[in-house]
Amino acid sequence: QVQLVESGGGLVQPGGSLRLSCAASGSAFSSYHMGWYRQAPGKQRELVAKITRGNVTTYVDSVKGRFTISRDNAKNTVYLQMNNLKPEDTAVYSCNAKHWFLAQRDYWGQGTQVTVSS
Repeated sequence: QVQLVESGGGLVQPGGSLRLSCAASGSAFSSYHMGWYRQAPGKQRELVAKITRGNVTTYVDSVKGRFTISRDNAKNTVYLQMNNLKPEDTAVYSCNAKHWFLAQRDYWGQGTQVTVSS
């Protein structure tokens, strides 16, 4: 069992920055691929960024060049650095952990609100 707790959300002006953190409890954090998802009101949840257990990263086109995902296996934490934020980035951001081999080990955090507004 893995529990995920996100932090770092808040209100920021357009062009500003935030860093989200997702702390995982339990063992074998390095065995999980980690992802950040977001869901805006009235929209479907979308994958924003993911990082494999081998540190390969991918991003949705709309955040490329602005967001950076990283992980610290020693701290059981994954981060999402968000720069040059835009109003359309406003959403609830959630962290996901997927075991690299055992598909049933798929966990979600509770989410953190990010609001980009002047």
